Amino acid sequence: MADGHRHLLQSFPAPLPSHFSSINPIANGLLLNTLLSHFAAGPPSPSQTPAHGSQGHISRGMYGQNHQQAHNSRLNGAPGRQQAMPMLYNFQQQAAHPHQPHAQHHQSIQPDHSGHGGAGLMGPSTFSSGVLSNASPFTGNNLQNGHATTTRGGQAQPVTEHWGEQLRLRKEAERAHVAMTEQHQPHYYARLKAPENRGIGGASLGSGNSASTGDGEDDRRRPWSIDKSNKRQDWHNLDMSGQGLRVLSPALFSYQFLQELYIASNRLTYLPSDIGKLRHMRVLEASNNMISELPPETGMCTNLKSLLLFDNQIRDLPFELGSLYLLEMLGIEGNPLNPTMKEEIMERGTKSLVNMLREQAPVPMPPTPRKPIVVQEDVSPSLERVKVFTWNILCDKFATTSLYGYTPTGALSWEYRRERIIQEIRDRDADILCLQEIATDVFRDFFSPELAQSDYKGIHWPRPKAKTMSEKDAQVVDGCAVFYKASKWILLDRQLIDYANIAINRPDMKNQHDIFNRVMPKDNIGIICFFESRYTGSRMIVANTHLAWEPTLADVKLVQTAILMENVTRLAEKYARWPALKDKRMIQMPLSLEDSNNLEPRREAPEPCPSQEYRNNTDIPLLVCGDYNSTADSSVYELLNLGRVSPTHSDFGTHQYGSFTRDGIEHPFSMRSAYVHLDGTPDELAFTNYVPGFAEVIDYIWYSTNTLEVVELLGPPDRQHLKRVPGFPNYHFPADHIQIMAEFVIKARKDKKMVVEPDFGSGSNDRRG
Repeated sequence: MADGHRHLLQSFPAPLPSHFSSINPIANGLLLNTLLSHFAAGPPSPSQTPAHGSQGHISRGMYGQNHQQAHNSRLNGAPGRQQAMPMLYNFQQQAAHPHQPHAQHHQSIQPDHSGHGGAGLMGPSTFSSGVLSNASPFTGNNLQNGHATTTRGGQAQPVTEHWGEQLRLRKEAERAHVAMTEQHQPHYYARLKAPENRGIGGASLGSGNSASTGDGEDDRRRPWSIDKSNKRQDWHNLDMSGQGLRVLSPALFSYQFLQELYIASNRLTYLPSDIGKLRHMRVLEASNNMISELPPETGMCTNLKSLLLFDNQIRDLPFELGSLYLLEMLGIEGNPLNPTMKEEIMERGTKSLVNMLREQAPVPMPPTPRKPIVVQEDVSPSLERVKVFTWNILCDKFATTSLYGYTPTGALSWEYRRERIIQEIRDRDADILCLQEIATDVFRDFFSPELAQSDYKGIHWPRPKAKTMSEKDAQVVDGCAVFYKASKWILLDRQLIDYANIAINRPDMKNQHDIFNRVMPKDNIGIICFFESRYTGSRMIVANTHLAWEPTLADVKLVQTAILMENVTRLAEKYARWPALKDKRMIQMPLSLEDSNNLEPRREAPEPCPSQEYRNNTDIPLLVCGDYNSTADSSVYELLNLGRVSPTHSDFGTHQYGSFTRDGIEHPFSMRSAYVHLDGTPDELAFTNYVPGFAEVIDYIWYSTNTLEVVELLGPPDRQHLKRVPGFPNYHFPADHIQIMAEFVIKARKDKKMVVEPDFGSGSNDRRG
């Protein structure tokens, strides 16, 4: 999984940032930065300042002639820093804009410093479903707009705490609407929040290994969250309320860092589908418009905690809103909402309605199948082909509703997922399968018997912690597995690589604190297998691993990769001297279920070729697969790709790891990631782990370029399908990672020789399978 996705669900900082876009100079004299917008040179940059005096203002045609320039939106960035922002078009010709009437008293918009009014709008209590303020007792006299009770069979129904909070928030939205439309004071929310925005633009966001990351469930199983990037962003909120807007400019949705967007009290009749691009958004205030429906893409905004849509014209909600598993307040009063939905939210609250939408949603149409991408044409038919597949299948114990709350429980259940996983494996029909996060009992009781019907045999090792557990508990510990087509390949050797155990026993590391404090606690493993083709005699090394997921442990991932490649190098030297098989025909080929039910004699297999000879460790074809929890800019990628990492690499930080931090790390193989062949093409692989807040390539198939050549790759998922899918797993993608697969040809060898075939004898320690 992403580990992580545990590789993080996303980390959500508790308090919302105070950075806020604003407008005019306000009463207390705080001068907010001027908003400029200039589209001639393309979309404006959210973190760059237009030159002083530049022609950044919107053209006159975008405003009515009587539109007050003092109402131009301004962004409150760092002091003295002007931030460009896309403006909206189709403004009304009047500064005041008539709206549908609301029964209400005209009130001033002075910020409420009592701790109830202002906090109710913008502070933490806005999103709380906890105990309500004593200032809002829910008596029949105090509830607003006649919504004191609902009736059923003539009996008054009590107002729930959640619905009472909803009515209070609606009253706040009405007060804001009056201020903006009748008192001609737009940008109500920016004004209300202005006192909190003084002096923003201080420290930039943390980055890299120094970033502070939590250890809670929200941070698990993802290498990092996009919230924790190292890009500085001085403002996250934007208020465009009370402007009479009819349409939102597409340029707005290039500001994907926005966390709060206020578009209330305008004349919007719909929200564009591009709203789904604002995936950081936590607050969307769109009350007092004329919106009749929400786009399904709203479900992409999985960070939303407050979605306020009071007094619109919405009758139904799309099922996709079921993905908003963090949503705490859906403000929907004042809409002609479907009675079933209205009853659900009134009686049980927002969370219950979101769950209902998610669980009752029909299974969506399947995406267009992933297509094979031909990389190399005109390949000689005499060259041997090998198809390799790797997949982190998401262990059942990690597939929880707290981590994957956007996934329907039916799609998250192991009974459903395992059938989809096994079918996908059968459909791909690879020669070698490298699987991660596969538990011992699942390997033994499900995958082994199921895949045996498709000619596979397999090996599995759990994480080392299984040795410290009871037999029952050890069965559910996940690990790594390698399956292979037994009719084509013979397993000559297999080795477990226990990173922590190897590290603490190295003479150059065993006395260093960082090994015990950072490497030893992580029980990640690797597996190295040595195969021989039954029919050509060619041999091949396959490694499979699953590295640590934590974003703060880049040094540990590098150490783990270094240990893996050290052992690949050492074993390859041994395998280059490995004796030939005396008689492959004596190594029994497995019977598939089809063969066992077939009464006809089995057809004779082709005569096998003698074992091939390899002069040194780099002559043997090598494949290194797995979930590395590392992107292309990491030291792990650098080591595998370039064959070396400097001892002063920044990922080491100040940590000490023996010869690794004294001399650096090297390996002798010329390796390349199979999917680099698609980089820069329309079929480029954008991610292998896809969850809210994280979509990156972290799974790889590395191959030795001197012995193997890529001829075909499994293409990326359907991009159109992903526009309404906030993350995996779902009904069509049963894990949070996607599988990747590459087909290779083994390059012809001019110096190929056959080894003399010795007799192993009774004392042989061969590990053939």
